[in-house]
Amino acid sequence: MFDFDKITDRSGTYSIKWKVPEGELPMWVADMDFETAPAIKEAIQKKVSHGILGYTYVPEEWNEAYRSWWSTRHHLEIDPDWLVYSTGVIPSVSTAIRRFTAPGEKVLLQTPVYNAFFHCIQNNGRCVAESPLIYDRENRTYTIDFEDLDQKLSDPQTTMMIICNPHNPTGRIWTKEELARMGSLARKHDVLVISDEIHCDMTAPGKEYTSYFSAGEECLSNGIMLISPTKCFNIPGIPTSAAVIPNVSVRERFTAALHNDCCGEANALAVEAVLAAFGESAPWIDALREYIEENKMTVKNYLQKEVPEVFPTHSESTYLLWLDCMDVTEDAKAFGSFLRKEAGLFLCEGSMYGEAGRQFMRFNTACPREMLMEGLLRFKKGVRLWLEQAGRS
Repeated sequence: MFDFDKITDRSGTYSIKWKVPEGELPMWVADMDFETAPAIKEAIQKKVSHGILGYTYVPEEWNEAYRSWWSTRHHLEIDPDWLVYSTGVIPSVSTAIRRFTAPGEKVLLQTPVYNAFFHCIQNNGRCVAESPLIYDRENRTYTIDFEDLDQKLSDPQTTMMIICNPHNPTGRIWTKEELARMGSLARKHDVLVISDEIHCDMTAPGKEYTSYFSAGEECLSNGIMLISPTKCFNIPGIPTSAAVIPNVSVRERFTAALHNDCCGEANALAVEAVLAAFGESAPWIDALREYIEENKMTVKNYLQKEVPEVFPTHSESTYLLWLDCMDVTEDAKAFGSFLRKEAGLFLCEGSMYGEAGRQFMRFNTACPREMLMEGLLRFKKGVRLWLEQAGRS
């Protein structure tokens, strides 16, 4: 029904992902090499064919699209009044940091975690507080160190916590119990929670994510949930997102700050894209989830057979795999540079996501299988050359 094996040439399209030297294969940034859902393409084409792309307001249909999708897909009842339009999740994070924290205060991250959070915190004059996740290498899983989290949140200088749910780059889906415990600790220490849930629709088949606001009253009253179709429907070039804020006082302050930052206006294509994604594209996203899971299994099986020194951690969501390279290198940054130079493969090195990622690489599986296999061949070549250079072949 949907052709995810189709290879689309992205050269000459000003793609950030494909702005690489000729012959290099980019599998780094979280950007899929699949065309977006047919309904989204049709809606955008219809809008463009109208010929006028003027200033756009956010209609009630936009609120209803989010409300309906989260109700039917994620079992969360969102009051339409809780929704605030934003140009993107990361602009929303930056706005929230500026509005609800003071310069020099700390924002807590559970590392390894999405690198843009570090930039939002540091570029706004705040400090990063890290609470590293516990890595169980034998079972290839990550869990939360609640004792450390409690201690870090108790610091009076820590006034905000950013949760990544589902978690990028590890692929963990936090359970309701985990989210409730995080929310309880944050409430106990008067720390505002920002929950980035942009990967929520890219779970493994049969797996469901739990939204932060589904975890209890303490979460509902003390948080901002950030959601968007851009990541999972592959429309990151159309900036659009929603902040879900049940707490009236927090919502009013955030909305004012968002407009102060000029990040609360819809672009001409965003509303149509959202309506088509949540209103008509469920079959597409379900088919894509199946294809991504097959890609992940392809990577896992290939590495097990051809590159046993490297293995992916257990992943329940996202189209990203977090590769444990501890048996290959102590410095994934140097290893990543070597892969680009010697094998023509561009991956994300793990230290971008905090010190806890120093011996990991992030591998993007969201591409046609032919391209995926080429990436795996290049990865194998790079690992073999790296080990030969180290005298470990």
